[in-house]
Amino acid sequence: MGEGEIITGMLASAGRLDRELAGASGLSRERVKALLAEGAVTLDGKAASNPSAKVGGGETFAIALPPPTPLDAEAQDIPLDIVFEDEDLIVVDKPAGLVVHPAAGNLDGTLVNALLHHCAGRLSGINGTLRPGIVHRIDKDTSGLLVVAKSDAAHEGLARQFADHSIERTYLAVCAGHPRPAAGTIEARLGRSDANRKKMAVLSDTASRGKHAITHYRTIRALDGCALIECRLETGRTHQVRVHLASIGHPLLGDPVYGRDPKALRPLLKELHFARQALHAASLGFVHPVTGKRLVFEADLPADMAELIDRTGH
Repeated sequence: MGEGEIITGMLASAGRLDRELAGASGLSRERVKALLAEGAVTLDGKAASNPSAKVGGGETFAIALPPPTPLDAEAQDIPLDIVFEDEDLIVVDKPAGLVVHPAAGNLDGTLVNALLHHCAGRLSGINGTLRPGIVHRIDKDTSGLLVVAKSDAAHEGLARQFADHSIERTYLAVCAGHPRPAAGTIEARLGRSDANRKKMAVLSDTASRGKHAITHYRTIRALDGCALIECRLETGRTHQVRVHLASIGHPLLGDPVYGRDPKALRPLLKELHFARQALHAASLGFVHPVTGKRLVFEADLPADMAELIDRTGH
């Protein structure tokens, strides 16, 4: 199944149109909703656009997948730290400083450019061509594990797991101060800041915008003026760990957006040339969307974070 093709079939059961179409077509529910909005779906020969419409089962459907648009990004021979790869997906350990996909200000030299070279065109185009194969991302200055789809089947399967929050993601971070309690859960809605649209912020639980977000944290080691903590994401929102920790008074060291480094640690950070948020995507676990096998990957701390922890250790 690829972009530019037509998927046809019959709905197996009664329920919401978007849910039944997703089950019958193999596409994600979000993808189905987008295609309904684009007018790409017919039901019993008639155009369908309402995702919440009720169906009785037995209806025939046709979904026209739009052809991919030309890709502007160029393949570039950029070294990749590949943790795992097969015909359907690839897991990489991204270094801090590498942007995931091309955007204004970073039109090349990105992970996508590197993947286009490494995979020689064998990347999923389901998410459009600006971010081929990209199912999720981590910030430019965050290091660690990222899974990328090489086949459409893998892209759909991984997207479903991210949507239902069944992907296991653990981050290691160095935060300012020592959290009290040493372990806990931060549950706070996140959305764009009213003061600065480039930043995320904690919103009121009654806010009509934003998304529910949950981060579980535990202190691994108390350091001099800071702490090494482990954060397990129950949800995956933009800047989630950075905003959640800043909201409880313990921003990440080196974070230029959501925190201010403790005065006592600034000379050391300057000496180490540590100028990025101290955040590393250390583990990633999911069910292989094609083989059904459970996969778990781990990535060691990068040298800059390891040195920071060593220099602040008791």
